[in-house]
Amino acid sequence: MQNNQEQLFKNIPILSFFTGAGFLDMGFEKAGFDIVWTNENNSCFIELYECGYNHWRKAEGIKKDAKIIERRSIESLNSKEIKDRAFGNQEPSIWGVIGGPPCPDFSNSGKNLGFSGEKGRLTQVFIELIINMQPTFFVMENVSGLFRIRKHRLFLEKLRLHLTENRYITDLTILNALQFGVPQDRPRMFLVGMRMQLLNKIIKTTKHYFDSNWFPFPKGKFKNIETIEWPTRNKFGSNVLKPEFIPENLAVYASLSTNPSPEDLPNGMEYFKPHSKKFYEIDEGDTYRKSFKRLHRFRYSPTACYGNNEVHLHPWKARRLSVREVIRIQGIPDTYILPEGGSLTNKFKLISNGVPMPLAFNFAKSLKSFIVKILN
Repeated sequence: MQNNQEQLFKNIPILSFFTGAGFLDMGFEKAGFDIVWTNENNSCFIELYECGYNHWRKAEGIKKDAKIIERRSIESLNSKEIKDRAFGNQEPSIWGVIGGPPCPDFSNSGKNLGFSGEKGRLTQVFIELIINMQPTFFVMENVSGLFRIRKHRLFLEKLRLHLTENRYITDLTILNALQFGVPQDRPRMFLVGMRMQLLNKIIKTTKHYFDSNWFPFPKGKFKNIETIEWPTRNKFGSNVLKPEFIPENLAVYASLSTNPSPEDLPNGMEYFKPHSKKFYEIDEGDTYRKSFKRLHRFRYSPTACYGNNEVHLHPWKARRLSVREVIRIQGIPDTYILPEGGSLTNKFKLISNGVPMPLAFNFAKSLKSFIVKILN
């Protein structure tokens, strides 16, 4: 009996929507889930994903090929064909769905169109597919604005009510990658849902969709980050010493200077190379500009990238960050290697859209432990 239980929880199947670079998938796979179906309809991203993910899997000793199985938009899909392609005639007793619908319509840096926007509408489609497919559990991640901005939160609450009416209980929180050792201030909303009958042991009443605080969201090891006196600005090219009180992992210096140097690795010399005197004039740490923002070596990055083709300036070099350097700032191992050449725009967009892997991994670990606990 115990062997059957161990096998049941060993590699819980996951269907991945809006796969992108696969960083969320990597975190789940590292935590012991099995990615059995993937979905991405951006043709430019598919080749990049398959190259990067397969390099990572090979380094991890995983023999299964990584490929995008479904290349159509989710608006063209239905629940039956998705499950048929993922499982054939044998739907497993326990399986889940993960995905991060495109988020510009919920972001302060976007047009803030919300669910009426072309991208925002896909969130509704995603929730409807979940209801129709009836997975054991699901996880949706998105920008924090989906919860923090009132007009978006009101619609999100309607979606949660719709899920409750279809026998799912949900919980949500906002987690910041910075708390999990990623040198990047990246808050993300995580909405997790499970079938009601699975939670009877811990939730006695399900009268309202606001039933919350039942899921053990992971706690990052870095606390009170906002109370730290981070360095502000230094003249470009000056000698900057590391303050003793700065957590080393949370400063971009560790990602940009670690041996081997990013420049000696694949994708390490891929960066935008326009000629401008601003590369020599802007202070280290001046990230409050509209463009040409330069990171401080002993501070975390505000984001991975910002805007279209807007990549942060290197703290102590007269250039923008490289593809490898931005991958590192996302907490992704050097074994994730993109093909040389091709569009830098697509590469930076793919990378910056992803969920930092340490955040995804810690969330997936908490989810796996919770599933084992409630189903044992």
